[in-house]
Amino acid sequence: MIYEERIYTIQIGKMGQYLKNYETLGLPVQKEVLGHLVGFWHTEVGGLNKVIHIWGYTSLDDRLQKRKELGEHPDWPKYLEVALPLIVEQENRVLIPASFSPAK
Repeated sequence: MIYEERIYTIQIGKMGQYLKNYETLGLPVQKEVLGHLVGFWHTEVGGLNKVIHIWGYTSLDDRLQKRKELGEHPDWPKYLEVALPLIVEQENRVLIPASFSPAK
């Protein structure tokens, strides 16, 4: 199992709008295509205006295939149209659990 951590910086004052758009337009498509949502958070202290979500995949190949399918999903552009203008920055990391990790 591998995990992908995605961190987005959202425009100041736009977090509520971003979360509403994601919950109604983005999440249903991602859950259908990507499958394993580990968690979804937004920051309250520290680096503000951040959204963090982690998705689990069986392998890097599984991730590549599912990300390709997501890009081809007919409902995905509707979400991107409202989400992209609210995103200031994006970071992605592929995380591989240590042998002793509970996430292994």
